[in-house]
Amino acid sequence: MFYIAEAFLEGENLSFSKHSAVIAAFGREFAKPQRISSEFHRFLIEAQALRTTSDYGQLNAVTMDQATEQIDRAEQFLAMAIQEIEKD
Repeated sequence: MFYIAEAFLEGENLSFSKHSAVIAAFGREFAKPQRISSEFHRFLIEAQALRTTSDYGQLNAVTMDQATEQIDRAEQFLAMAIQEIEKD
C-alpha cells in the first residue's frame, strides 16, 4: 500500500523520504479532496501502526487475523489503483 501511495504522489511530482510524510501527503492530496476514498488513507495509517508494532513491539505482536486483514486491504488498495490508472 505504501508504494502505491508513493506512486500516486510521484504522479503529482511529490516525493518524500519518510513514511509519515508519504502517508500525510497522500491524505492531503488524495483523501481530503476526495480524489480517492478516505478509507484508503485510513488503511495506510493503520498499516503503518501495525508495521511499527511488529518492528518494535514484542514477538508475535501482530496477530494472524491482523495480518490477514492487511493482506485484504492491500488487495483492495491495488484494485483501487488499477481502477484509477484505467481512468487515465
